[in-house]
Amino acid sequence: MAIKFQYNKTSLQQLEKQLKVRVRTLPIIKNKESALRMEVKKCKEEAVVLEERLEKQIQAYEAMFALWNEFDTSLIKVNDVHLGVRKIAGVRVPLLENVDFEIRPFSLFNSPKWYSDGIHILKNLAQTAIEREFTLAKLNLLEHARKKTTQKVNLFEKVQIPGYQDALRKIKRFMEDEENLSKSSQKILKSIQEKRKEAEA
Repeated sequence: MAIKFQYNKTSLQQLEKQLKVRVRTLPIIKNKESALRMEVKKCKEEAVVLEERLEKQIQAYEAMFALWNEFDTSLIKVNDVHLGVRKIAGVRVPLLENVDFEIRPFSLFNSPKWYSDGIHILKNLAQTAIEREFTLAKLNLLEHARKKTTQKVNLFEKVQIPGYQDALRKIKRFMEDEENLSKSSQKILKSIQEKRKEAEA
């Protein structure tokens, strides 16, 4: 990225301001990046745990597979999912607060004994699956924010800050050269004037 500038004091001051802002902001962005990196790692571990728990619950469900044919699936349904929002290093992520299940009443005498266990298994299975989906959504948001922050850190560190420093160096050299040329031309002019005076005298 080429930084546009002019060889004058105004441009020099503007570039110095821009450089100061970036130098001051860089540590903040780096802290945000490391916080996001840690959150992404935690979230990945959480997703693995939920995945394993879901696998175990599915295996428990499959162990009773023969019985599920006679289970009345209309007995339980997810009624509502309560969401919250939490900010992690400046990124808004969804938070699962609660899952409401609607369990229709059934006769304990006319239904098989295992119905209450079946409802419990399905409830846990649905709860874990919903938690897992939320964790994956949170992971995607955090991963995206981390990538953007890393890009910004790299932009500041590798492109903008060195670019501004280089531009400032060029302007300062140009201004020094101009000053030196001005002094040299004044000396030359002075020596010419002195020679004329000597010639006249």
